Amino acid sequence: MTTVYDKDKGALNVTLIECVPNKVSLIRSEDKDGYFAIQLSMEKSKKDEFKKEFRVSKEEVGSFKEGGEITLDKFELEERVRVSGVAKSKGFQGVMKRHGFHGSPSSHGHRHDHRAPGSIGPGYPQHVLKGRKMAGRMGGKRATTKNLKIALIDRENNIVGVRGPVPGVNGRIVEIFCK
Repeated sequence: MTTVYDKDKGALNVTLIECVPNKVSLIRSEDKDGYFAIQLSMEKSKKDEFKKEFRVSKEEVGSFKEGGEITLDKFELEERVRVSGVAKSKGFQGVMKRHGFHGSPSSHGHRHDHRAPGSIGPGYPQHVLKGRKMAGRMGGKRATTKNLKIALIDRENNIVGVRGPVPGVNGRIVEIFCK
């Protein structure tokens, strides 16, 4: 994230996203595949390519052609978008950080269990019931941030500035959806 200064609004906190032109590598039709979709491909490195398929309506599929590119021309300033990606992974965390448990009081007989989860179930049945909130791996799952406004579009450098935070670490691939 960085700060961009606007004459009218002042300082804006934005996340800069590099939008490399995506190539339409495949178009799926209802006759052949049973649904309408387009497949976009993007070069990750010289040897590796990232491909993702998106469902589209019957009307929208006509606006795409195989081998064509999708560039920053689809975006407009002040347009609301949603950004999806894989969130930062936090590793193995306790119940206080992972689920927001309050922990035990410092006094009244508690000695070394201030961050412990407490009771994990009744005496019967003699096992822990499924779905119990416990310590474990946190993050690293798909996340979506909705209603972000586009504050900056730099067509020369293929950069979009979105107001607010975006899921994931620096360099990770994210998807930007127009409303």
